[in-house]
Amino acid sequence: MGDLFGTAEGADAAASAHRPLADRLRPTKLEDVVGQGHLVGPDGPLGRMVATGRIGSVLLWGPPGTGKTTIARLLAGHGDMAFEQISAIFSGVADLKKAFEAARIRRANGRSTLLFVDEIHRFNRSQQDGFLPYVEDGTVTLIGATTENPSFEINGALLSRMQVLVLNRLDDASLEALLERAEADLGKPLPVDADARASLKAMADGDGRYLLNCVERLYDLAGDEAIDTAGLARLLQKRAPAYDKDREGHYNLISALHKSLRGSDPDAALYWLARMLTGGEDPLYITRRLVRFASEDVGLADPEAIHQTLAAKDAYEFLGSPEGELAIAQATLYLATAPKSNAAYKATKAAMRSARETGSLMPPAHILNAPTKLMKDMGYGKDYAYDHDTVAGVSGQNYFPDDMNRESFYQPVERGFERDIQKRLEYFARIRAEHAAKTKG
Repeated sequence: MGDLFGTAEGADAAASAHRPLADRLRPTKLEDVVGQGHLVGPDGPLGRMVATGRIGSVLLWGPPGTGKTTIARLLAGHGDMAFEQISAIFSGVADLKKAFEAARIRRANGRSTLLFVDEIHRFNRSQQDGFLPYVEDGTVTLIGATTENPSFEINGALLSRMQVLVLNRLDDASLEALLERAEADLGKPLPVDADARASLKAMADGDGRYLLNCVERLYDLAGDEAIDTAGLARLLQKRAPAYDKDREGHYNLISALHKSLRGSDPDAALYWLARMLTGGEDPLYITRRLVRFASEDVGLADPEAIHQTLAAKDAYEFLGSPEGELAIAQATLYLATAPKSNAAYKATKAAMRSARETGSLMPPAHILNAPTKLMKDMGYGKDYAYDHDTVAGVSGQNYFPDDMNRESFYQPVERGFERDIQKRLEYFARIRAEHAAKTKG
């Protein structure tokens, strides 16, 4: 998988004409890599490596088309190292052994090897462990590239021996720089108007390789007249957003949705919902998270919230996509604008903790049923006050174990329906206090 970004030098013009544009624009200098100044600049970690001439093992983590392969090739050149590249998608144990043996022979002859492993996260744990002795003894300098979070995908032992460097997705300025380089290489302006040019960069979604591939197709397919956005859409199929439903992007976006709801930002919540839906996420997965949110973050501040989310689930199952997605959006807006309370969530956690700590304490005898004479003789049910027969409808009796002090797990907030609940709890507390005083008296 090739990378890009720069002006090729010294190539024969005729041969160069047959090479893909992205390959022709591959940089020959590290500082020509666009969008990664924080890494390749003089004060960046890669810039410092090149300045000192000591190239260490690194893991390049970033989206597709941001320059990972290009950087690895350039580092090998700066270190006067043999460059060997393998892809974890197409390579196995035999390929790794062959690469390590070749590196061992080179080392014996006085030359170092930079081994670039693309998609390194695709290797399983035992395969990743196989790199360790060769990295430790300096047989290879390992440059790994991954689009996935190394914390989850790379062995801790291997990760500790590599410096993790994060590449940015290319911003608008970086993509514009690539377009200008392409126009200079081809000797004519891109055949698009200003709006279509902006749309083209938006379609690239931070991927420089994809952008240059689109540019090459445009020059091949477009005529002499500048095309507009509609013409661009006809010539180029819209790119699906980068979204892998079983990897980090999945968890990042659902986290963004959840926190936007918690922050009562309906517009941001709708945006993240749309990102997930357009990325192909299962709408029922999103709906399950909305139901969870209704209990965890809204709770009794608005008891209607859980009904709204369950109704959205039913509506989606009844209508399917895309019509049913509107019901999910409606529930999302309801949750974002609802009063928030995690009092029920916190109360449940506190009650669970107390239940674990108090073991198997029995309920007080007066609230136990006495279906047999023996149990009645033992005091089961004695002096139980039937709450409905009291004037207030609340007896004020104790319902905690006799050997346990009363605890207050549920603390309503001063928002939404819980304001009313707080008043009720204060009323119940007064009745309990009065009952306790009478009992002592």
